[in-house]
Amino acid sequence: MFTGLIESVGVVESLTPNASGLRLSVRTALGAEMHTGDSLAVNGVCLTVVAADAGAVHADVGPETARITTLGSLEAGRLVNLEQAMRADGRFGGHFVQGHVDTTAAVTVIREEEDAHWFTISLRDAVAAIFIPKGSVAVDGVSLTIAALRDGELDVMIVPFTWEHTNLHALRPRDRVNLEGDMVGKYVARAAQIALTEK
Repeated sequence: MFTGLIESVGVVESLTPNASGLRLSVRTALGAEMHTGDSLAVNGVCLTVVAADAGAVHADVGPETARITTLGSLEAGRLVNLEQAMRADGRFGGHFVQGHVDTTAAVTVIREEEDAHWFTISLRDAVAAIFIPKGSVAVDGVSLTIAALRDGELDVMIVPFTWEHTNLHALRPRDRVNLEGDMVGKYVARAAQIALTEK
């Protein structure tokens, strides 16, 4: 379980094929704190660390994960958001983030408003039901609030601290991001779907 509060922005060193699919290596100081078997969210995707040292972490990306998230298209030099799994005795901020991506989507518009930035992100109809206005969304693992929701798209506002301390500042229109809807909202949407089916 994660919170969507990014601890570090890492730099992709390599993404290479291996027997498990792909081996992702990320340069980050978090490597000094991590051990084999730890969970790490990389751009909002929960991965298991297979090796770590003072300067980097390494994790395997399975074929399905590479297919349904943006991790399969990462290139050396790309910035990625990193968050270690939440400690049971730690302060909880952000919102419940599982690291299970619901969809990928394109950033269509980026605009400035004073010192803040607005993103408009495309949204497929198939997953629209799990997103609500003023609800939570994880964008590349960053906990954000949905400021507006329309047919086929949503808006989020990024405050200066988040802009400077995540990889969101490096995104450009047409870049794709990982989206994860609020966990509570997904359970409610599923329960409503079952209730309608049983009538």
